[in-house]
Amino acid sequence: MRNLHLIDHPLVQHKLTLMRRKDASTSTFRTLLNELSSLMAYEVTRDMPLQDIQVETPLETMTGRVIDGKKLVFVSILRAGNGILEGMLSMVPSARVGHIGLYRDPQTLQPVEYYFKMPQDMAERDVIVVDPMLATGNSAIAAISRVKQLNPKSIKFVCLLTCPEGVSALQQAHPEVPIYTAAIDRQLNSHGYILPGLGDAGDRIYGTK
Repeated sequence: MRNLHLIDHPLVQHKLTLMRRKDASTSTFRTLLNELSSLMAYEVTRDMPLQDIQVETPLETMTGRVIDGKKLVFVSILRAGNGILEGMLSMVPSARVGHIGLYRDPQTLQPVEYYFKMPQDMAERDVIVVDPMLATGNSAIAAISRVKQLNPKSIKFVCLLTCPEGVSALQQAHPEVPIYTAAIDRQLNSHGYILPGLGDAGDRIYGTK
């Protein structure tokens, strides 16, 4: 699986295991997702470019290095992507945010777009698309295809969980887009859910069915 990055830090794996438990409350699930997303942000942004600036310490002037968060865009695939978005923003609060609304047709499992809103000047920006699950891959493929129309500098995809089917589908459609995930689970079931997975991420974040 080329261009696939498994984030296996012990804290990430610990929190993901706690999230998988079916008896985890909505509040617990949401809190763990926020914490886990913040931890994943460290790895996902590892190669972000830095620029030198002059700062005054209490003792003298020095040259320090900072990221230009305004050049970064987090694109959330609604609605579940917002669960990852908050944790990522806590690490890079100056980042811009885009949203793409997609729902999965229960019969065809294909994505249907209902909303699309992005920052201006996307050609100057690096994009990180976020969604908790990469299952069939259809929503991620559609979202990335839509973002590509705006010609950003780069695109990454971040999810909590994926499976071989989802990775294969996304890599076939967008082979140049790196995938960052905390786990590669066994397989999809007949309804397009990841096994063993953690259930429907959106329902568990928002307490819906």
